[in-house]
Amino acid sequence: MSPVLPPVTLDELGILSRRASTVIERLRERVFSPGNEKRLDLIYNVRTAAEMVGRSEKAIRDAEADGRLPEPEKDETTGRRNGYTLGEINRMREVFGTQPHRKPEDPPLVLAVQNFKGGVGKSTTVVHLAQYFALKGYRVCVIDCDSQASTTSVFGLNPDIDIDEDEDTLYPFLQHGGPKTLHYALRATYWPGIALIPANLGLYDAEYEFAARMAREPAFILDRLRDGVASIADQFDIVLLDPPPALGMISLSVMRAANALLIPAPPNNIDFASTAHFLKMMEATLSELARHGGEREYSFIRILTSKMNDQKSAHQAIKRMMDAVFPQDMLGAVLKDSAEIDNATANLMTVYEMTGPAARTETHRRCRAYLDAVGREVELLARKTWPSHHHNLRKEGLL
Repeated sequence: MSPVLPPVTLDELGILSRRASTVIERLRERVFSPGNEKRLDLIYNVRTAAEMVGRSEKAIRDAEADGRLPEPEKDETTGRRNGYTLGEINRMREVFGTQPHRKPEDPPLVLAVQNFKGGVGKSTTVVHLAQYFALKGYRVCVIDCDSQASTTSVFGLNPDIDIDEDEDTLYPFLQHGGPKTLHYALRATYWPGIALIPANLGLYDAEYEFAARMAREPAFILDRLRDGVASIADQFDIVLLDPPPALGMISLSVMRAANALLIPAPPNNIDFASTAHFLKMMEATLSELARHGGEREYSFIRILTSKMNDQKSAHQAIKRMMDAVFPQDMLGAVLKDSAEIDNATANLMTVYEMTGPAARTETHRRCRAYLDAVGREVELLARKTWPSHHHNLRKEGLL
């Protein structure tokens, strides 16, 4: 008797794969059309610029008048200033000495946004944190360690076309005899202050190669990424690592490279259980890794409630339980579920780079407030790891 459902053959699976690839290609063609290079269209008036720089409007105008800053471009019809780009605001910070950079003696923050489960908001958190820090004037590096390359796409690169796995990703560095530093892979982005090491599907091969070599050379495998991050870290205040959503060799390498962890966890039963398992696996994994390469300590580990929906009583109940179980380990800020994030992501954008009428709605302002609150809390944790910031933190009443 023949089965009610005939088995799916490899050829049929190949057809499904090609159809899915066609959909992805069409989406990317819309976003990455020829001549449609991604750019940042944010423009700030002098009042906002003064707030961002930490100086008065008069100080900015005086600096323009005496030549320390260039005169701003003006509208030919009205004669009014066109406003300032983020790059120009960073130039003001440099002139006025208000850059928030860490001192050379401070350790860079190497923050992994990590959870072994997919769909928890990991990449969303990485890209919005990166842009929050860039808006504040920090020097940021984002390392995409996930072969799905979602973060790479949001930063305006087509992983299938713009990225060569043998030259542009972590893959060459992870090989024996590869480059001595990660400088070869650093790319400037359209966001002033953010550099990117991109990813594409070819990075997946490293998982198999690492696993095959783990028994022979565990120290090299586990600490190779850590050494790579150290080779470029002097250029940055904050390095954000976006690992794959799985317990694989690259994820283990990320845990060894990071000196702080942020764990996104949606407040539902399945994701909370997954996070609990993640923490248990992390404890066991770090204990095992310590046997091979030495113990790893973190400046901080925090759990971020992500995709929170206040209208769902189950979310509220699980959030209360998370706060009770992890009273010292939860971020106070919550990343709430928002159509703004979904709409931006559908166009491979972020909430921070939306402009025009879409950025003036109450929904947008609320979502931006959630993201800012998360950013501020992580920023404070970062500054607490930098001894040179402690004096100012005390003056601000934050330490």
